[in-house]
Amino acid sequence: MTSGPGSSGDLTERLRTTSTWTDEMLAEAGIPVAHVPFVSVGGGFGSFVLADRLRIYGVPPEQIKVVSPRPNAWDTYRHLATVSQIPDHERIRSDSASCPDNLWGYPSYAFTEAWQKKSLRRIWQVATEPILDDYFTPQAGQVYAATAKEAERIGWAGMVQPGRARMVRRHAAGGYVVLVTPPAGWAQTRRVAYRCRWAHIAVGYPGVNFTPDLQDYRQRTGDFTHVVNAYEPHEHVYEQLRGRGGRVLVRGSGIVGSRILQRLLDEVERHGARIQVLHLFRTWRDGTAGPLTFRREAKNGFQYQAFNYAKAAWGGQLKEKLERLTGQERADFIKAMGGTNTPHRKAWDTQLDRARASGVYRAAVGTVQSVDRGQTGIQTTLRTPDGTTTPLEADYIIDATGLVADLKQSQLLADLLEHTGAGRNPMRRLDVSNHFEITGTRSEPGRLYASGSITLGGPFAPVDSFLGLQYVAQQISDDLVRQGFAPKFGPGRSVAQWWRWVKGVAP
Repeated sequence: MTSGPGSSGDLTERLRTTSTWTDEMLAEAGIPVAHVPFVSVGGGFGSFVLADRLRIYGVPPEQIKVVSPRPNAWDTYRHLATVSQIPDHERIRSDSASCPDNLWGYPSYAFTEAWQKKSLRRIWQVATEPILDDYFTPQAGQVYAATAKEAERIGWAGMVQPGRARMVRRHAAGGYVVLVTPPAGWAQTRRVAYRCRWAHIAVGYPGVNFTPDLQDYRQRTGDFTHVVNAYEPHEHVYEQLRGRGGRVLVRGSGIVGSRILQRLLDEVERHGARIQVLHLFRTWRDGTAGPLTFRREAKNGFQYQAFNYAKAAWGGQLKEKLERLTGQERADFIKAMGGTNTPHRKAWDTQLDRARASGVYRAAVGTVQSVDRGQTGIQTTLRTPDGTTTPLEADYIIDATGLVADLKQSQLLADLLEHTGAGRNPMRRLDVSNHFEITGTRSEPGRLYASGSITLGGPFAPVDSFLGLQYVAQQISDDLVRQGFAPKFGPGRSVAQWWRWVKGVAP
C-alpha cells in the first residue's frame, strides 16, 4: 500500500462530504491506498460464491480482494443459524444441488451424504421427494465443511482483507474506492483504502429486525432477558425454562418460528420441562393459499412451502415472468410468490400434534396492540379478528418474525444511497439491473454490483438463498467476462475445472 504525507490516516471532513474522491484527497488524509481490480465487500457466502466462480473462470487470486470482518465465509451464517436453533447437525432449508462450494451442483449434497454414510437412504429421498418423502435438505455442518474445503482450494485466506468496509465512493479517474477500517494493530493508520475498477456489495441483512412494539418494550424497560429475537443469542431462555418451566409466547410462523417451536417442544419431550407454548399468528391459514399458479397448502395457521419460493422461481416460468416485469408489478409478484411460509416436515407436524393434544401448545390469532409488564409476566394486548381485545401473559417472548431491516441501518449502505447514486426499488432494497449492477452508480470504466437480500425486488426473487447467490454470481461473472476481466467460460474449461475440483487441485 502507498500513502501520502498526511499523518492521521482517518477520514477528513473533505472526504466525508465529497461524493467523488481523488488520489490527492486520500494522500492528504494519510490513508494508505492499494490497487486491485476487483473488491468484494462482505465476506460471507455472497462474496464467496462470486470469488469462487471468478477463480474457476481463470482470475488469479491476487486480482481479487474480499473485505470481511470474519476469516471464514460461513461464520456469520453459522452464527445466525445456531442462535435461531439450527446447529450443525440440523438440516437447513436448501436443496441438494444448491452447493456454494460447487458451482456445478454435482455431486450434490445428497449424493455426498449417501457416499459418506454408505447408505442409499438420501438417494431414495431425492428420487421420491416430495411425494413419498420430505424434500432432502443438507445438514448445516455439511455445508460448512464443504465450503471450508473449497476455500482452501481457491486460496480464500489470501484474498481476505480483515476489517469492515465503511464506505464505497466513486473515484474521479473512474472505478471506486473502498474505505476499510482494519482490526486494531493490523495497520499503522485507522483506515486503509482499496482503489478498484469493479466493486461488489454482499453484506447480507442490514440488521436484525424487531417488531416496533417489542423494540419499544425493551427500550422502556431495559428487559433484554425475557424479550428476545430469534437471531440474537438467547440460549439462557431454554436453560431457564428447562430448570424452572414457564410460559413462552412465540411470534412468527416461518422457518425460524418452526425451529424455535421444535426446540421448545424438544425441551418438553426430552427433558421434561414444564413449558406452556403460546404461538401468535397475525393471519390464520387453513386449506390452500396463494394464486392458482403456485398454490400453497395451509394447515393449523401455517402456510407450507418447501423452499422460500416455488422451484420455478429459480429457473422456470416464474423466473422468466419476473424478469419481464418491472417496478411495482415485479414487487407485487415477488410478495405473492413468497410471504411467510415454512417447510412441510412430517416430524414437525407430528410433534405439534402431540403438543396440541397434551395442551402444551396452543395458538392465538390477532394483531398486537401493545406489550408491557403484567401482573404475572409480560402482557401482550391482542386485537383478535372479531375486534375484541384479549390480554396474553407470558414469562418470555421470542420474536421470530425475520431479519428484514431498512438499508439505512447499515452505515455502508446508507452512505451508498447518499453519495454513490444508488437508488431503491419498490421493495425498498437496492435497485439493480438484470446483471445486478447497482443502478445509478456507474463510474466508467468501472461497475458496482450487489447480491443477496439487499437486492430483493430485482429480476430474481430467491436472491437470499445458496442457489440464488450462485445465480447472481453467474450474472456478474458473465458481465465481467464481457468487460475483459475474466476469460470466457465455455464447456471445455468447465469440464476441466470440474475435474480439478474433484481432485482438490487449485483452479
